[in-house]
Amino acid sequence: MFCDQCEETKGGTGCTRGGVCGKSAAVAELQDLLLYTLSGIGRVGRDARAKGIDMEEEARFVTSMLFSTITNVNFDDAYFNARIDEARAIRDALREAVGGDYDEDWVVWDGDYASKAVEVGIQSMGSQDEISLRSLVLYGLKGMAAYYEHATVLGYRDVEVEDFMLEALASLRDPMSVDDLIALVLQTGTVGVQAMALLDKANTETYGVPEITKVDIGVRDRPGILISGHDLRDLAELLEQSEGSGVDVYTHGEMLPTNAYPAFKKYDHFVGNYGNAWWKQRDEFESFNGPVVLTTNCLVPPKDSYRDRVYTTSVVGFPGLKHIEDRVGDGQKDFSAVIEHAKGCPPPQGIEEGELTIGFAHGTVLSLADKVIEAVKAGDISRFVVMAGCDGRNKDRSYYSDFAAALPDDTIILTAGCAKYRYNKLDLGDIGGIPRVLDAGQCNDCYSLVLIASALAEAFGVELNELPLSFNISWYEQKAVLVLLALLSLGVKNIMLGPKLPAFVSPNVLSVLVDKFNIQPHSEIEADMVTLNIK
Repeated sequence: MFCDQCEETKGGTGCTRGGVCGKSAAVAELQDLLLYTLSGIGRVGRDARAKGIDMEEEARFVTSMLFSTITNVNFDDAYFNARIDEARAIRDALREAVGGDYDEDWVVWDGDYASKAVEVGIQSMGSQDEISLRSLVLYGLKGMAAYYEHATVLGYRDVEVEDFMLEALASLRDPMSVDDLIALVLQTGTVGVQAMALLDKANTETYGVPEITKVDIGVRDRPGILISGHDLRDLAELLEQSEGSGVDVYTHGEMLPTNAYPAFKKYDHFVGNYGNAWWKQRDEFESFNGPVVLTTNCLVPPKDSYRDRVYTTSVVGFPGLKHIEDRVGDGQKDFSAVIEHAKGCPPPQGIEEGELTIGFAHGTVLSLADKVIEAVKAGDISRFVVMAGCDGRNKDRSYYSDFAAALPDDTIILTAGCAKYRYNKLDLGDIGGIPRVLDAGQCNDCYSLVLIASALAEAFGVELNELPLSFNISWYEQKAVLVLLALLSLGVKNIMLGPKLPAFVSPNVLSVLVDKFNIQPHSEIEADMVTLNIK
């Protein structure tokens, strides 16, 4: 195996004997083979679309499969063997419908999975720089698929996004010049903005515009269910089915922002957030005492002490864990087993007390635009600092807590994603009633930060890069790659990225990113303040 898709990849180069994330070499290789076969679907799909064949079902499958290969989603080799079977069947049926002759191996391959899988990984995609650029596209596609999956679950669709994912998968195996690959990288970011906009629309039209909300981070004296991941529809159905059961529902990790949606506030048993970012789950799932539902990434291989309480759903999987099956037609998922399990468990063990203030997505912040603009003009706010993205478990992530604490009192932090857990519990105060940490929501809500910045630029009559705005963002997995590409496609420059630059970015590709966008790693806090023009 070889996998370099996450920030924690072994030695800063790539995992070769099993993933730092916990996936086995067999699973990693099967994921490579699945992606290879998806490229075949994309290639035949190119001709199918030209003939007017509707690709909605195939696109939904491809979206889910891309999502399943994101870091910390699925660790089950049996799952991937079955999905490769399905991918080949879809590819071959499309090929028969199109009626063309193909000689590309990814369109026609047949044979033993194990031996084929070792031939088709990311390192088979050309020169070092070609591999680097194709990696940026592939990992961006994985992030795009995650966001698009959540939108389609709510009944929203964008054919342009689907067509791009299929075409980009086909192009990953096509001979392409470096210039064409760079263009494809930026196009991935452009379509990524489109996908995030669709998800924003799906979430807010379905569950309402997030409101400024104080979220309890303590516990109540009743059994509870902990829901983690990112999927809002799973939460909606769990709340509806557990109402009146005597069981409370708590959010964890990236589900914290759901506490701000109006549609969920009607449930008295929806009581707050428990714990922190994904990487602390091995302690927090144990102390929670009740069942945990993983709706999406990020699952860490569970300890034996609580694995019988962990339920997966959607594309999430781990050998031996209980799985909640997907919806049939217009029906709901059945969470009854989780609810009954919770009734027999003791209440959660309290690990902290207090409140978090959330709900600063673009709809809310733009409603406060006049107040924000006035504070800037009066000199009360000197700068906005975007500190969005992913958290991780390495000790060097403490940089972000220290950086936030060291920021001048007249700066505002704009955040989204689980990176916020490094500083959202610090006592940073407010500026004229405006909290110094404005939490826009989940990682996909980085789109909100772009809209906020664009509105401020318009209000001040300047370009985006001329705003008193600095970017010091962190990444961990492939959704963050898509967010980065989205920012680049919008022309955002001077992004500080950490805690380490991606291993899959070659020196030559990094040189292009530095020359064109001035991307840079962080260093020491005082030096970074100067670099980011924070005074």
